[in-house]
Amino acid sequence: TRCLSDWSSDVCSSDLSLVRFLTRELNIKLPPTSPVDYVPRFASELGLSGEVQSKAIEIIEMAMENGLTSGRGPTGVAAAALYIASVLLGERKTQRDVAEVAGVTEVTIRNRYKELTEQLDLGVTL
Repeated sequence: TRCLSDWSSDVCSSDLSLVRFLTRELNIKLPPTSPVDYVPRFASELGLSGEVQSKAIEIIEMAMENGLTSGRGPTGVAAAALYIASVLLGERKTQRDVAEVAGVTEVTIRNRYKELTEQLDLGVTL
């Protein structure tokens, strides 16, 4: 059984299947997770400042307002926003480090980075 790090090392895919089954059977409505929910944990694990966290949340909120997060994994969006914020504020982390903490690939970081910087005109280049 494979464990999912986004939840906890104690929660495995079979447990998630049970959670999905129970929420469906009991008609429980769970709100979808927002990329903003992941920012504090990722930033903490990366040793980033509160200023970088705030900037990342600002980027995510702009992306949400512009429909750029729809159909995108929240962890990838959060990771890219943190990467962008870290570059903008001089606390740059590598894409590899951010991807590792977020549990996404470096390609995901690059793709979300490109979408966010181009669509939101953030004035950052790779």
